[in-house]
Amino acid sequence: MKLIKRIFLILAGIVTVGCLGILICALNPSLTDFFAGKVKAITSGSAHGADYNDGARGEGNLAEGVPGIDPDWLPDRENAGYLVSVQEPDNLPDAVEGLTGYTPVNGEAQQVLPEEADTVAPGETGEGLDFDRDYYPYYAMLQSEPKALYRQIYANANALNTVFTPVCDVELDTLRRVFEAVYNDHPELFWLDSGFSCKYLEDGTCVEISLQYNETVNDMEAARQMFESAAESILSGARAQNGDFLKERYVHDALAGKVEYDGGARMNQSAYSGLVTLRTVCAGYSRAFQYIMQQLGIPCYYCTGYAGEDHAWNIVKLDGEYYNVDVTWDDTEQMTYDYFNRTDGEFAPTHRRTGLSVYLPACMGTKYGGDAADDGGEDVEGQPDTEESLPPAEPMRPLTWNGKNDSEQEDEEEDEEAQRREILEELGLNEDEVMDTMEEYYADCAVQMRLIGVGEGQFSNVVPESLWKTVELAYTIGSYKNGYSDKILDELGADNYYIQIQLQNLGHGYYRVYHNIVTY
Repeated sequence: MKLIKRIFLILAGIVTVGCLGILICALNPSLTDFFAGKVKAITSGSAHGADYNDGARGEGNLAEGVPGIDPDWLPDRENAGYLVSVQEPDNLPDAVEGLTGYTPVNGEAQQVLPEEADTVAPGETGEGLDFDRDYYPYYAMLQSEPKALYRQIYANANALNTVFTPVCDVELDTLRRVFEAVYNDHPELFWLDSGFSCKYLEDGTCVEISLQYNETVNDMEAARQMFESAAESILSGARAQNGDFLKERYVHDALAGKVEYDGGARMNQSAYSGLVTLRTVCAGYSRAFQYIMQQLGIPCYYCTGYAGEDHAWNIVKLDGEYYNVDVTWDDTEQMTYDYFNRTDGEFAPTHRRTGLSVYLPACMGTKYGGDAADDGGEDVEGQPDTEESLPPAEPMRPLTWNGKNDSEQEDEEEDEEAQRREILEELGLNEDEVMDTMEEYYADCAVQMRLIGVGEGQFSNVVPESLWKTVELAYTIGSYKNGYSDKILDELGADNYYIQIQLQNLGHGYYRVYHNIVTY
């Protein structure tokens, strides 16, 4: 009897507490919403571990304008602009915890007296340059004078000039925004660091700008060759895909397969780290993705924000619609499409834009949403059947210029070719034996490794001194594996191989590279 009485009292207590809870929630609707949200988050079956926002555009307010920025650069901004959420992302999935690493643009400033200001030249002014708004939105969102400064910074960075006087009056805050615009628009400037410095007067006017470059400037020729070769290894496969969506998915999968997240990787804010060294953070993934997509003629933007920590991802434009893509967060232990081609509403629980990225278009596209990637794109309406039906892509390459006219340039090239023929003849070589690019080198190595087959053998080829530096770096960091050897190893059905490189100096700036190889 005592046991029954005790059970009755416990049940009565539970009912009483429940009734009090219902009464409190009825008198306080906000508390009801809070508990409902908690239950929803716990029971959600979303792939992200947090419930997607139902709205494609997200929820929040349009960003206000700031000095130097025209917030109305985007047509129909009221309906197509990004809505900045007032709520910070939280409850991030364990699988992507810590996969961030973006370093915001930072400017150091030193105040000087007018008489202390150094007299420096403006360097390259960038006069006459223009940038397509569809590929360079950060340029498009600037006002007139900041655009002139953008062109100057771009031109000087492209020419590797370090110090110059701004072409227009600019204060530090506006200078930082303009530098951020240049940096975000141009992943091909892989040598440009995300920091800069300036000297300014008491009234805040900058009188001198200093750019900072990473270690690749120590041998730019080799760095460029490595960068372009690594990019081409992905581009060649992407071009074979039918339609922009499948090309985008190919690039996404290629980077996720090749790149390893490494918070301590060198130059990890650059596209170079995502394409050449293959160890990077979110910034390197995103800038590599942006560069490859630009080369394919597909508008793609570098987007920065907050995702538990400072973070970077991409926005891609397909058939006039915009999508969020986070390759870093899809490159987990097993590659996913959880963060591939998502709307702002779907990204809202985990990603929030900051900086100039709040002025980029809203992502509301659904036609090529992430689920389309899971089925291989087969059910995506509008995908062309053949590559021939595609309009020709216009690769977005860095702009270059020089001060020589065409005839002078042609004369120099003819002299160089004649001199080269004489040297090769003296060395007993012909043009076919010399590998002038990494593409030629890798292709020749692949042919000869295939001929040797499984077992032991040796092959050689000739490279100019300038290319040898790139070849040496390829073996130092291991990128030669993606270049040729791993592919041939699979073709031969072998398990492993060993390569020893020996170098013979032939003179006149040419080397013979011997490859002693054992495949087993």
